[in-house]
Amino acid sequence: MRRLSLLSTGLLVGSLAIGNSALAQVSAAEAAKLGDTLTPIGAEKAGNGDQIPEWTGGLTEAPANYQGDGRYVDPFPQDQMLFKIDRSNVDQYADNLTPGQIATIKTYDDYFIPVFETRRTAAYPEAVQQQTIENATTVGLVSSGNGLENYSTATPFPIPQNGLEVIFNHITRYRGGSFTRNVAQVTPQPNGDFSPVRFTEFFTERVALADFAPGEDDNVMFYFKQAITAPSRLAGNVLLVHETINQVEEPRRAWLYNSGQRRVRRAPNVAYDGPGTAADGQRTSDNLDLYNGAPDRYNWELVGKKELYIPYNSYRLTDASLSYEDIIQPGHIDQNLARYELHRVWHVRATLKDGERHIYAQRDFYIDEDTWQIAVVDHYDGRGNLWRVAEAHAMQIYDANIPAYAFETLYDLLSGRYLVMGLTNEEAEPYSYGTERRSNEYTPAALRRAGVR
Repeated sequence: MRRLSLLSTGLLVGSLAIGNSALAQVSAAEAAKLGDTLTPIGAEKAGNGDQIPEWTGGLTEAPANYQGDGRYVDPFPQDQMLFKIDRSNVDQYADNLTPGQIATIKTYDDYFIPVFETRRTAAYPEAVQQQTIENATTVGLVSSGNGLENYSTATPFPIPQNGLEVIFNHITRYRGGSFTRNVAQVTPQPNGDFSPVRFTEFFTERVALADFAPGEDDNVMFYFKQAITAPSRLAGNVLLVHETINQVEEPRRAWLYNSGQRRVRRAPNVAYDGPGTAADGQRTSDNLDLYNGAPDRYNWELVGKKELYIPYNSYRLTDASLSYEDIIQPGHIDQNLARYELHRVWHVRATLKDGERHIYAQRDFYIDEDTWQIAVVDHYDGRGNLWRVAEAHAMQIYDANIPAYAFETLYDLLSGRYLVMGLTNEEAEPYSYGTERRSNEYTPAALRRAGVR
């Protein structure tokens, strides 16, 4: 894997404004904590003496009843809910919730947060952990803050010094190299009615291509192809993305194939607050994965670290015995199927730069320390009102050591609608990791083949 420059971003401002001190890598003495008092990925290894246990390596063995078919059965079926947080006691737990989580509880009469035993299941492959340890003393932000020095792969900043570095850890995190998944997205009406949109998605890191050639397409981090398979009015439409690393110097390359017109065209609006695919206006392009793309329109502040109740080990939400009607309810998913645990998170606040445009004027991100996955995001509109609350229901891919999401939710507290992306319960062959793909499968010419109904 060759050295890569990082995705361009906006400069961090405020008390943690990027300066010379923020650009330096951590010292060897500081990096020595990785694998000692810190996990190889950069989380605190110790517990908190109460609900959060010590990290002891994560969940790396599949349960006996797992069939190896991409349907990840619950490894903790015996766990019972410890307590729930609802309107009657939300103030008691406010210190361990985001403003958005509290607002969601207060908005819906039947919404609650079911709290379970905390299990630190996160694990990454050994090679990813070792590269992350090396990155601590070798990777740094360039002087402008718009790139990385000496970066190849894995987590660039296991001991982050500012909010920009924490967000980069999420954007560049290891997702398994290459995978294929069949998923559904729903955008229920306020009364709970919905019609699923089904996708087949293909993801491959550039360095994981079967024909990877160092020196070719160096500014691409990964390739992504998303084909709509249902409903019939949308089936055959395909989105192709070449996710560039420096998106200010070279914007994300995106193309759309319209099956009705049988045409491929460039899609520059697949970025920032451009509308999400077939989302009925319920998400932006950069809402996918809770956040993606170029962060150059925002200022980034590292607020700190805290303990938060976040969705975790959410295997019950992927149970094949459940239908989508079992999960989707008016206003929100069935929280009886969800699982929340107390974990430490990094809090990063993004505020829109003067002169820049985005429908979200402020976004507060809460990123799990064990995985660098964003867990919760509170979104605010231009008037400073809390608008949308996103949650990622995390699970560990235990047969491949990959942290992932069961699915993502995005609640619109003003309209009473919401979106769920990544449902797999009713899909055949939901996940397949390690799929071999070549660069010619991610070309505009390949879109027509992918769009055949």
